[in-house]
Amino acid sequence: MTTPDAWPVGHALRHFEDIDSTNEEARRLAAAGVQGPLWIAADRQTRGRGRRGREWHSLTGNLYATLLLNPASRVGQCAQLSFVAALAASELVSRCAPAANLKLKWPNDVLAEGRKIAGILLEASGTGAGAPDWLAIGFGINLVWHPSDVEFPATSIMAIGAHPPAPRDALAGLAVSWIKWYGTWEAVGFAPIREAWLARAAGLGERVRARLSGEEAVGVFEGIDETGALLLRESTEGLRTIAAGDVYF
Repeated sequence: MTTPDAWPVGHALRHFEDIDSTNEEARRLAAAGVQGPLWIAADRQTRGRGRRGREWHSLTGNLYATLLLNPASRVGQCAQLSFVAALAASELVSRCAPAANLKLKWPNDVLAEGRKIAGILLEASGTGAGAPDWLAIGFGINLVWHPSDVEFPATSIMAIGAHPPAPRDALAGLAVSWIKWYGTWEAVGFAPIREAWLARAAGLGERVRARLSGEEAVGVFEGIDETGALLLRESTEGLRTIAAGDVYF
């Protein structure tokens, strides 16, 4: 893949026709000393994965890409980049399908017409005080097809009646949107990211079910806090903060 037009200055790109996983390649490159920001894209993944080790179906035609970063500063706030990534991905989908009803599902999915159209996976590694040596932000965006045998219903840009871009062009658009939202986060902090995410949040103010490790919690989704954790009101007096889990409507 040649570097797309309007590619962000300072961001490198490596493209593969076939790879096990773009996040795994980011891990290997980071271990070899490669520095980001570096985008890793593939036409097809043979062992793509989503959150909690779930398989990510990865046939040719969709966008599979990972951004490798070396976050030397603000290391304690790297989880906030999940929300930056979700805004960038939703902005790309919105440009392709401006009439679609798009929402963001906590913590890191993009929904179109109530179905999952994009997912994001953050992985990191490091030493000392929890500071990551590297951070990989994986994106899977359904351009032309979507799986049918998944727990949460999925869709694609083509399935909702819009014209999907080629993966190469989608990657360029995603990279540009990432620069926009990441620049806001770097310059101003999480507050405007949180506000923009909440304006697009699916299920906000509604009763939801949160599947946690070893238990489930049910309550009203009241928002996210300054760290990105979900705020769930289980009773009139009890507001629970959930840092990790899966939400169902």
